Amino acid sequence: MAHRIVWASAATVDAQGRPWTRVLHPIWLWDGERLTGWIATGPTPTKQAHLAAHPYVSLTYWDPSHDTASAQCRASLHTDDETRTQLWDRFRSAPEPVGYDPAIIPGWDGPLSPGFAALRLDPWRLHVQPAAVLLEGKNDQAMVWREAVSR
Repeated sequence: MAHRIVWASAATVDAQGRPWTRVLHPIWLWDGERLTGWIATGPTPTKQAHLAAHPYVSLTYWDPSHDTASAQCRASLHTDDETRTQLWDRFRSAPEPVGYDPAIIPGWDGPLSPGFAALRLDPWRLHVQPAAVLLEGKNDQAMVWREAVSR
C-alpha cells in the first residue's frame, strides 16, 4: 500500500514536545527478515534538532479510496557518503511511482550534495487498514504488526 500511495504525512517532535508535520516520499525495503524505510531528505537544522531530541518519526499514508497505513519508527539521519550514494541509486533505479531521479530537487546535484541526506526508518509498529475494512465496520480486521521487543 505504501508504494502505491507513495507520499506520506510525516511527523517529528521538537525539543518542547510540539509536533511538526511534512510530506515525504519513503522507499521501503524488505531483506527477508526486517523492513527498513529510507527517505531522501535535506539535513535541515530543524530536522536534526527534532531527531536529536526525539529520534522517532510517525508516517501516515492516505488514499482517496480511504485506504490508510501508518508506521511508527525509530529514525536516524545519515550523512555519510556511502549511505547517501546507495539511497540516491536506489531511488533512481526503483520503478515508478516510488522511483525518481533525486536530481529533480533543487540543490541536489548528486548524492554527495551538502543538502542531501538519508533518513533511515526502523518501524516498531505498522497499521494497515484497507477502506473495505473501515466501511464494513470491521476495524478488528485491520492489519497490525508490532516489533517483538521494543528498543
